[in-house]
Amino acid sequence: METILTIHNLTKKFGPITAVSDLSFTIKKGNVYGILGPNGSGKSTTLGIVLNVVNPTSGSFTWFDGNTTTHEALKKVGAIIERPNFYPYMTAAQNLALVCSIKEVDKSKIDEKLKVVGLLDRRDSKFNTFSLGMKQRLAIASALLNDPEILILDEPTNGLDPQGIHQIREIIKDIASRGTTILLASHLLDEVEKVCSHVVIIRKGKKLYAGPVDELHVSFGYFELKSSNHEMLKTWLVKKGIFSAIKEENDKLIATLKVAMSSEQLNQELFTDGIILTHLVQRKESLEDQFLQLTNATT
Repeated sequence: METILTIHNLTKKFGPITAVSDLSFTIKKGNVYGILGPNGSGKSTTLGIVLNVVNPTSGSFTWFDGNTTTHEALKKVGAIIERPNFYPYMTAAQNLALVCSIKEVDKSKIDEKLKVVGLLDRRDSKFNTFSLGMKQRLAIASALLNDPEILILDEPTNGLDPQGIHQIREIIKDIASRGTTILLASHLLDEVEKVCSHVVIIRKGKKLYAGPVDELHVSFGYFELKSSNHEMLKTWLVKKGIFSAIKEENDKLIATLKVAMSSEQLNQELFTDGIILTHLVQRKESLEDQFLQLTNATT
């Protein structure tokens, strides 16, 4: 699969503060990547570096084949890293026409991109009449004018109401389905889980995980268990030694695995030892559970 962006041992320091620390990951064509981390974890700084607006302290990054200069590569990149900033008394179409002139792009693209973001019917409305969600959608249309190979978005749904968030997420999925690679920074787990195919989790500028969202396994999931002999079940689970945590929740025991085990295997072993289960459910941990384990385990 074609490489879009390679980041190698990137570090950025602001005086005594290390915003990005020895960060490395690769963006491949055709995927939706999320850089996920708490506020202040280095997400925006990382995007600023690859967009050539922040100078790295050390490390490097390369676009596409590695032989393309950053200046040339950025002609094939669309990005929104700040709040939408257009002329308030100009219409949507007029603002995009100005962007076309700056980017040296044919103005015939304007209606096409307004349609992608659902604003074609508001092409002649002034920017100052737009809601925050509409302003963000216009910014996405602006970033798409040069038909970029990769679209970079920094906190694309920040500050939006639920309807605005849903609209932006659907637009992102639609753009990705057309073959555009997307890299977005977010502190919202829900956003990454619903939109992204791949995730890079960072905390205090350090990478904790990089890879497909559905391959992120901090633990092996957990069991919800009930038995008529509650105390005997609890004692058995503790003695077994394969659970990282056992807690009581209402009338159930929640046992988190630290090794792989099937529900069939657990049920058979308990039955052999004389414990009959009245409730057995095996669950995979959500991205939120795994994210919290990763970030809490790392100092």
